[in-house]
Amino acid sequence: MKRALALLLLITCSAFALERQSNADYRARREALAKKAQNGLVLVFANTEESAGDAVNGFRQANEFYYLTGLTDPGAAVLIAPAINPSDPMYAQMPAEARPEARPYSEVLLLPAHNPQERWTGKRNGPGDPGLAERTGFARVLALGELDEETSRLAPRGTMLWVNQGKLADAPVEWLRRVTQVFPRDVRPLIGQLRAIKDAAEIELIRKATRASMAAHAAAMKATKPGLNEHDIQSLMTYEFMKAGCERPAYAPIVGSGFNSTVLHYSADNQPINDGDIVVMDVAGEFSMYASDITRSLPANGHFTARQREIYDIVLAGQQAAIDAFQAGKSTLGGNGPDSLVKNVRDYFDTHGKDKSGKPLGQYFIHGLGHGVGLEVHDPLDVSKPLEKGMVFTIEPGIYIPEENLGVRIEDLFWVDPNGKLVRLTEGLPRTAEEVEKAMAQK
Repeated sequence: MKRALALLLLITCSAFALERQSNADYRARREALAKKAQNGLVLVFANTEESAGDAVNGFRQANEFYYLTGLTDPGAAVLIAPAINPSDPMYAQMPAEARPEARPYSEVLLLPAHNPQERWTGKRNGPGDPGLAERTGFARVLALGELDEETSRLAPRGTMLWVNQGKLADAPVEWLRRVTQVFPRDVRPLIGQLRAIKDAAEIELIRKATRASMAAHAAAMKATKPGLNEHDIQSLMTYEFMKAGCERPAYAPIVGSGFNSTVLHYSADNQPINDGDIVVMDVAGEFSMYASDITRSLPANGHFTARQREIYDIVLAGQQAAIDAFQAGKSTLGGNGPDSLVKNVRDYFDTHGKDKSGKPLGQYFIHGLGHGVGLEVHDPLDVSKPLEKGMVFTIEPGIYIPEENLGVRIEDLFWVDPNGKLVRLTEGLPRTAEEVEKAMAQK
């Protein structure tokens, strides 16, 4: 049965291709990154098949490289040289001996040469191929073997070099230092600043990931019942979001029932679902490299007990308190100040409901309130800083009481639109206790 499902998923997934943004979008990101690079060179490596190959989900591109190029070619690299203008005030402040020569902005894509292995993997882009500029958006494409010469040409002594540090195995530190005589800096924080604000096309891809993931949750609500195994629900949800166009799970699915509902990163998903259990389902897919992230908590038999309903309603009200308090450019996901949404939720939990010993419930909220979502399910976003227009993030309060085998998490995905309005991208998925029970009754 498992082998049949895996084959069906493979066939279903193969019918879809990644939806790539326009070449102009990726070029704009490269130019924006160049302005942050302080006259230094930027060298960003793609993943190799050895570093990111997966027998189940296949090759996945490095997020930084994909964000800048929209390309899935393994083993590639992009080299960006920011413009250096002698009329720039910063240039004049540099010691004369350290001033680099003036140059215009330039960029080059470096691709591995074609090799016979493509008979097994399929034909890939390679240096010298016709139509590369139209397909890739790069006017200049070189062989990867020319990287040393190209970097040396653009990097006089003392030039700052920015590299995605996780890929240094593809370019030894010794070589980079020999070329520039400076220790390379990690470019990922600079790219992270750009990734925190999503453009319109990114929002659409996240919406598609979210719609597919919502379909998976809706199917699980209809299917969940005592006697099933957690894995039955996890497999169903994976099938549903991949059928809707996702290429892989956005993260390891979590389907935890009973005591497992109180374990935050439970991922075994192999225990029976019993009558009277709460089932926490933290499951979502990835569409064209962009993630979603959704959690719902269900009563296994379709009806909350009085205690389960009490805790569920408190968690939901805590989430709503954060939503109601949100102000673009002011509210933060983290921290403990007056504009902290997590403090708002924790205070709500501490003043509503008790555990069996009469103690406040805030102690059972044991994680952060949310995180950024984009190319990664935990996308770059500083939770200590205000949430700005264009950001996408979760709001996911939860209460987990192990001694009661009772865990509830409600996680929705939000976007701050150009007007500063908080938009729930998961709008329409059952969220209240009444909506959940009604959805589960529709078998």
